[in-house]
Amino acid sequence: PDDVDLEALVNDMDSSLESLYSSCSGQQTELIPLLHVSPEPPTSSSSSVDSPQTGLRRSQPMHINAVRRLQEQEQQLRTSSLPAIPNPFPELCSPASSPVLSPGSLPPGEPPSGKHIVKIFSEDGMGKVVEIPANMTARDLCQLLVYKSHCVDDNSWALVEHHPLLGLERCLEDHELVVQVQASMNSDGRFLFRKNYAKYEFFRNPLTFFPEHMVAWCQETNHAIPPSQLLQNFLATSSCPEIQGHLYMKEMGRKSWKKVYMFLRRSGLYCSTKGTSKEPRHLQLLADLEDSNIFTVITGKKQHGAPTDYGFCIKPNKCRGEMKELRMLCAEDEQSRTCWMTAFRLFKFGIVLYQNYKIPQQRKTLLSHFSAPVRSVSENSLVAMDFSGRIGRVIDNPVEAQSAAMEEGHAWRKRSQRMNILGSHSPLHHSSLSSVIHIAQLWFHGRITREESHRIIHQQGQVDGLFLLRVSQSNPKAFVLTLCHHQKIKHFQILPCEEDGQGFLSLDEGATKFTDLIQLVEFYQLNRGVLPCKLKHPCTVVAL
Repeated sequence: PDDVDLEALVNDMDSSLESLYSSCSGQQTELIPLLHVSPEPPTSSSSSVDSPQTGLRRSQPMHINAVRRLQEQEQQLRTSSLPAIPNPFPELCSPASSPVLSPGSLPPGEPPSGKHIVKIFSEDGMGKVVEIPANMTARDLCQLLVYKSHCVDDNSWALVEHHPLLGLERCLEDHELVVQVQASMNSDGRFLFRKNYAKYEFFRNPLTFFPEHMVAWCQETNHAIPPSQLLQNFLATSSCPEIQGHLYMKEMGRKSWKKVYMFLRRSGLYCSTKGTSKEPRHLQLLADLEDSNIFTVITGKKQHGAPTDYGFCIKPNKCRGEMKELRMLCAEDEQSRTCWMTAFRLFKFGIVLYQNYKIPQQRKTLLSHFSAPVRSVSENSLVAMDFSGRIGRVIDNPVEAQSAAMEEGHAWRKRSQRMNILGSHSPLHHSSLSSVIHIAQLWFHGRITREESHRIIHQQGQVDGLFLLRVSQSNPKAFVLTLCHHQKIKHFQILPCEEDGQGFLSLDEGATKFTDLIQLVEFYQLNRGVLPCKLKHPCTVVAL
């Protein structure tokens, strides 16, 4: 199954949520003794008759006022959460009045929370200044940018904390407050708006993210851990899994790197001072997870002299950019680095990550109840039809259905050829249109280098099916499909071919022909063909 069943872990949080709600409703609990005063038991001196003071205390009208004040405060809280409503009659307002009815003016209550200025940059280096409240999360800001930039909201957009001088970057978690993260950044830090398809991919395919030889308890259970149990052990605070393996570590204050055996646990990152020993006297604490964040090193070899390209860094929250306080690490391959970084996020945030993953799906389910049902058409529900007679009939014979499809294909090509001949005098006839129609597509990146395509794939997640198209550097008339599969980037050349005087594009040496790149991409989104996997996630670069 795609989703992991973690209902037991979510139910464990009910007690903490109930305590949170009870703490938030402290005003109401303080009023209960005032509203319901139980009579004291009779004593020998007062018998069963209430004293005048007690009766007077019960009949005080101040209790009713307290209830009214509580109701007024609740009404103010409800109205303060309402959005700003444009005044339909601004000409009737006095000059001192505002043409917009602010949330605090219905009725007048507490002043709204302070606003903060945040600048967001896109991949082309252009920035957009956004004014946000202090309690806006990274997910809410991404949805605001999606709305302002007219993008498709597929829940794969992310806010990236980028430090160009240090060569570090990380994706903010959806629940993090943007203003708090901005306050901890140094002067050169900035926010980037970017796609990240791999943000919650480990919930869908956990076994590919956590190799058995790197997770300690997998070896004790004879490799029989189901995917659901695998993630439950990482998210449950009662279990104690750990990630282990060799890493390159940059020595503090030096340029040299040393290969050591390390362990990542809930309490922190440790290294063994004696081989691969796990004894407490041989373990040295390198970083605390609670007070640190994990970053990807994007300039490892060039800036830090890393032995491989798979570097990452643990940066303390109090660190403002001092290189000596950074814990620079380097893995052997991409899968190992992904395992370390994903386990760090799970150990630090726990069940909150799973809640962030489920929120978009819950919203989608909620909205589906209020929207019109969309008819889903699959390949199994499609049948071949013959409309040559007066009444259409279903073609049951598969041989006849295949021949009908071939005849329809030949007729379609003849119609397209007639369109080319009839529209040749137009500057936008079919042949010229097919050569430029792909330029406006989000997955087409023009004349970029192979290295640049690798960088974009790395930034947007390295999940299966992540792809982009670019112009070939070796053949100006050809194109290249760059595809990610099993965290490896592969390139497939799209060559032009000709049949009956008409030009086509083919990815498999002419076996399958297409009139333009849009038709080619749509075909391989439904059919794998000669590719290792279908095209699923287009690499998108949006200008803010």
